Amino acid sequence: MIEIVVLVVVLLAAAAVGLVLRAREGKLRDAAPKAATGPGSATDRRTELLAEVGVTGGGPAVLHFSAEWCGPCAAVRRVVAGVTEDLAATPQAPQDIEVDIDAEPALARELNVLSLPTTFVFDAEGRERFRISGVPKADALRSALVPLTA
Repeated sequence: MIEIVVLVVVLLAAAAVGLVLRAREGKLRDAAPKAATGPGSATDRRTELLAEVGVTGGGPAVLHFSAEWCGPCAAVRRVVAGVTEDLAATPQAPQDIEVDIDAEPALARELNVLSLPTTFVFDAEGRERFRISGVPKADALRSALVPLTA
């Protein structure tokens, strides 16, 4: 009887953890601004790594990390491509930048990418504005980008 009670408690705890993790997936989280600390700072390195993949501050950008072996990354490609295509006629059309995490591990470390897919929204000055873990919701991504494209 005790084994059954323990099993039920473990299953309920696992279900609760799963629901909490699932609730966070695909939601926009505001990014804390990174302050530069002078030449040679971590922020300078971050700026260099971002520029190498195309986040140059010339306009807003959606940067999403993926990998060949990542199944949900295909859904991210579709969502990001659809939203950036919808906003292509805006004054500052957002860039769609996909980065293979296996090809750019230094950038992934710098941005603290811990799981795939992970998506970032950068403003026209190249500052990180939002971070999304999991597959972003198209409406949430669009609402984050619209103010940056005006």
